[in-house]
Amino acid sequence: MLQMNIYEEFTAWLDDILENNDMPESTEAFCFNLYEESAEEHIYSIQLVAAAAFDPEDGEGDWACDEAWSSDENVFTVDISDEDQKDREHVHELFAEMVKEYAENGRYGSILSSAKGMALGFVDGDLDIIYKAE
Repeated sequence: MLQMNIYEEFTAWLDDILENNDMPESTEAFCFNLYEESAEEHIYSIQLVAAAAFDPEDGEGDWACDEAWSSDENVFTVDISDEDQKDREHVHELFAEMVKEYAENGRYGSILSSAKGMALGFVDGDLDIIYKAE
């Protein structure tokens, strides 16, 4: 279940990024990189990358390293210390749910869903494909 205050802040961040940046024509897919800023304090960040390649069979996500554009240091940070579950799996599920919701219903969701695919994952792990064009 989406926590609305976190989702509203996430959509404001993503709206700002997508409204103010024209994605390169070479964009094939989008990747949302997750970062564990502080495991002890349960603080995590997410970054948006437009990739010039897409390979849904590549679970390691080498294709996502072919960056056409990145939000760089403009990341969305969340503190989940007040939540019941505080592990990386929960954070992954929370962000995956928010990205899917935004792609379907967000102001600029069509930019994300017009790509060949979207993936999400911690930068030190595998990527999960959360959307693949038919």
